[in-house]
Amino acid sequence: MKTRSLSILSLSVAIAAAPLVAPAQQTPSPLPPAASVPTPAPSPIIPVVPTVAPGYRASNERPASASVVGVTQQPFVGIALNDAIGMALSRNPDLAISASNTRIGGYQIQAAKGAYDVKFFVNPSINHSNNAPENAFFSGPNFGPIVGNNLAVAAGVSGQLASGTQYNINLTQTSIQNNTIINAFNPYYTASLNATVTQPLLRNFGPGNETRRQIELAFISEAGTTAQTLSTVSTTLAAVENAYWDLVAGWRNVAIQEDALHSAISQQHSNVRSARQGQSAPIDAVQSQTQVSTYQNNVFAALQNVSALQNQLKSLILDDPGDPIWRANLMPTTSFEQTPPEPSLEGILATAMQHRPELAQAAAQRQQAAINLAYAKNQRLPQVDLQLQYQGNGLAGTALPPLGGALGNATPPPYLDGKTGTAYGNIGRFPTYTAGVLISTPIGNNTAKADYAVAKEQQRIANITTANTDQRIAFDVRNALQDYESAQDRLYAARQAREAQQQVYASEIRKFRNGESTTFLVNQQQITLVQTEGTELQAQTDFDKAVVELSRSDGTILSANNVNVQTLGEGALKP
Repeated sequence: MKTRSLSILSLSVAIAAAPLVAPAQQTPSPLPPAASVPTPAPSPIIPVVPTVAPGYRASNERPASASVVGVTQQPFVGIALNDAIGMALSRNPDLAISASNTRIGGYQIQAAKGAYDVKFFVNPSINHSNNAPENAFFSGPNFGPIVGNNLAVAAGVSGQLASGTQYNINLTQTSIQNNTIINAFNPYYTASLNATVTQPLLRNFGPGNETRRQIELAFISEAGTTAQTLSTVSTTLAAVENAYWDLVAGWRNVAIQEDALHSAISQQHSNVRSARQGQSAPIDAVQSQTQVSTYQNNVFAALQNVSALQNQLKSLILDDPGDPIWRANLMPTTSFEQTPPEPSLEGILATAMQHRPELAQAAAQRQQAAINLAYAKNQRLPQVDLQLQYQGNGLAGTALPPLGGALGNATPPPYLDGKTGTAYGNIGRFPTYTAGVLISTPIGNNTAKADYAVAKEQQRIANITTANTDQRIAFDVRNALQDYESAQDRLYAARQAREAQQQVYASEIRKFRNGESTTFLVNQQQITLVQTEGTELQAQTDFDKAVVELSRSDGTILSANNVNVQTLGEGALKP
């Protein structure tokens, strides 16, 4: 009988040790002899370990007080989730910067519109001249010097229109005193009205007008900046909510570890009493002390985690390192994240395609590319500018006596007798009209062709970016919904496990008190209970975060928190 058992064991060992090959490659092999034994296990190869820090021993320092560093321990300062979100919207540094960038976009639109501002100018001047006489006609009285005093004022407006039209309209008036002997007037007055209009007909007309393009791009840039700001708000709000739920979990974990510590201390006291009464071995009391020390260590670690989580939340809702809230011991007061109605993939995806700010960013990029493409296309055309000019000159003055002689006794007509007002009235008597066309085009036009090719590639990039944005949003929504449903399932399972383990632990305590269990088994059940409580706590936190991610992925996190870009960051530091 023993020989048969040995043969079966040898056969099992041989089969287990044989290499796995395909059935077609297997070849029969003789059975091992009954006396064969398994090959002994090889000796382990152990590296040489140097002596590290000779004389090392654990520190015997007593622990400091269990507290959160840098805060006033009592009283706790309650903070609701809505309060944390409101503070972040008002004072988060990143959101304050994004809000300023959005306002800058509005100022840039105003600056671009400045190209259509009407430019007004005025230029008064005085001129005094004293020139040597040239001949009997161009000289002063008695062949003296020619002395002149001129007072002139020029004023006008200039600018351009959205169609690319450029205009310049100005008035000039002059008062002249001149003692030249051949003058018919002294003093005399001139006035002129000048109007010049240049209208592009091909290049720089309509969408090819650079000023118009810059204004349109400024509007699109503001829309893109606003969308970028909303995207930053969405991400920041999700970070605030996640940090809040992490802090909730952190404090709950402290409570779990403290409950476990109290239970371990109670168990230790019971073991000490039993050992003193001779009902149990003294080692049971020592064993329970190990459990107490373990949970004391867990409490310290949990408090350290709470300190880090408080700092994380405060960094998201504060902008001033000297803010008194940094010294507050924050205690979350919101119990749990509101569970949304039963979501569907199609419904969430449709909502996301209406509310995600990234879509507005992609649309702004497409619009920018379309404007640049239209402009580049126009710039390939030749320059054909219609130029129109009107000039009206008026004259008036105080008539001098005629010289007689070769010049006769001609006197100026009465409508020229007067001063500045008369000169203005005579503007229409002496008009000059000019019309022309300026035609210009570079030979080869390589710059415009290259710019057009670049604009087409930018439009292609914008279209690809839009498609990629749509795909990324769908990716986010799918993952968010899967995380939500999985977190909901895990939370249910974790709750069931914790409730069951509570009953098992309570039963083990009762058995121990009745002498039917041991300290070791009680400790093991307590360890398992704490683990299931931690698993449930993590599942609850994951579920809260999954709800947050669901609202971020479909874009409703903005409307749910009443985000207003105009008031964003208004509570941040002011210059």
